[in-house]
Amino acid sequence: MIGRVDDVIKVSGYRLGTAEIESAFITHHAVAEAAVIGLPHEIKGMAIHAYLILKAGNEPSDFLVDDLRKHIAHELGPIAKPEKIEFVQSLPKTRSGKIMRRVLKARAQGLSEGDISTLEE
Repeated sequence: MIGRVDDVIKVSGYRLGTAEIESAFITHHAVAEAAVIGLPHEIKGMAIHAYLILKAGNEPSDFLVDDLRKHIAHELGPIAKPEKIEFVQSLPKTRSGKIMRRVLKARAQGLSEGDISTLEE
């Protein structure tokens, strides 16, 4: 696993990299882009929350959510199944194209997004 320490999610004692989960999502035929964050969970410690942009011609549905969870479990193991999958039109990125996970985390927790001056227009 490669990545910064803040790009690691510890779920039920297992360390999972956000990049490896995002890469697994992108191997699904319906997914164009993915961003993954960890949010506090009472039992697991952290829960995986995924934000996905779908490829043209794919529509969000309960069936697709179920299929994506199965896909991740097959690719990375059942521990990596996301708690929540949210379909979005865009992801917050810096001008250089790096996904700003801290903004996603702040939005999910209803906190201040902080300095977003580097956010891509």
